[in-house]
Amino acid sequence: MPKTVSEKTMKIGEAANAADVSAQTIEYYIMLGLVTPITTTGSRRRSFDKKTVKRIKLIRELNDSGYTLREIRTTWLRKR
Repeated sequence: MPKTVSEKTMKIGEAANAADVSAQTIEYYIMLGLVTPITTTGSRRRSFDKKTVKRIKLIRELNDSGYTLREIRTTWLRKR
């Protein structure tokens, strides 16, 4: 049985908690083009899924390992 949209998505605060980062960090990653919300409503509410949370965790791990966000964007997170 398919999941409802609310079961598959998280608000920015929930995604931040799941990824162990701040909501501001996610907003910064969005601004840099590292992360894209899966949906954005007319009232600018953004939704994220588990795949996006995994991507946020990867970005954080790579950044903590010494890679710059620019290097991460150009080397590790190329669009396929």
